[in-house]
Amino acid sequence: MYVIAFVVGLGIYVFFRVLVTSLYTVRPDERAVITSFGRARRMAGSARVEDSNLNEEEHERYSYPAVEVIGPGGPYFKWPWQKVHKVSVATEAVDLVWDPSKMQSTIECVTKDNLTTGVNGQIRYRINQNNLYAYLFGVDSPLEHVMGYFISVLRERIATFTDPKGQPLLGGDEMAGQASAVDLSEGVSINDLRKNLPLLNDFMEQQCRKTSGRYGIELDAALITEIDPPAEVDRALSAINSTRNQVAADISTARADAEQQITMSNRAVEIATNNAQAEVAPLNVLAETLARIKSEGGGTALKTYLRNMRVPLLAQARRIVIPADQNR
Repeated sequence: MYVIAFVVGLGIYVFFRVLVTSLYTVRPDERAVITSFGRARRMAGSARVEDSNLNEEEHERYSYPAVEVIGPGGPYFKWPWQKVHKVSVATEAVDLVWDPSKMQSTIECVTKDNLTTGVNGQIRYRINQNNLYAYLFGVDSPLEHVMGYFISVLRERIATFTDPKGQPLLGGDEMAGQASAVDLSEGVSINDLRKNLPLLNDFMEQQCRKTSGRYGIELDAALITEIDPPAEVDRALSAINSTRNQVAADISTARADAEQQITMSNRAVEIATNNAQAEVAPLNVLAETLARIKSEGGGTALKTYLRNMRVPLLAQARRIVIPADQNR
């Protein structure tokens, strides 16, 4: 009797433990890896991650084996000594302030001019199914490692960031001639960062491509949306920006007045030049005519021409003065 009950109980246990709990499914947004006594099913070769930006030394350090990945579907069967590790390969988002070890509302960074500012935003990431070994077995908390790596690179970039298009307030005649109200508000690190958020995000995405080969997490996008300094610093920045904008407006007004005066002077010079040319042109024509008459007819023809030209003038003259020594 006891033996039958034991056999029946053992059969029920085996049914639920082996048959029922050994069946599993994988959702469309999931991938699974099977381990037997803690060892994953491996494939020949090592995991290769494209466009990970790892150098040769890092490839050797982060050389993970390729594991057998179970795709969506099911039901699949596993033995009791096997374990299923499921991971979601869908794109997810996490705030920059996420940290399982502490609570924080912003990420504090120091700029190149020693201003402490708060940075907020999100990063979008997904698990790289070609390197699941690194994600599942490489480190205990791969997302925490990625966030720490991302924030370290971000702080270093903010501490050395310089606007590539920034110009000094009065950096020489050529720069001063090209400056504008926007250009003159450059030079303050927080202003530069706020104006170049897309450039900063692109840099972070490029630098964090290594996370795919290191931790099996592929960074999809960096979305740094807020750079907020302390209130007193923000007020000082507003005052600086207002002053620089006023300086820019005064410089623009002075430049416009100077350009207008230069334009008017150029027009006056053109008018005077045209008037002088109009007065000189008849004299040049007359000189050319006299020279041609003398060259073709000689001195007698020239005297005759001049005498004929005097007749209309003499008819209009009221008084004629003739020197006594002149031959009539």
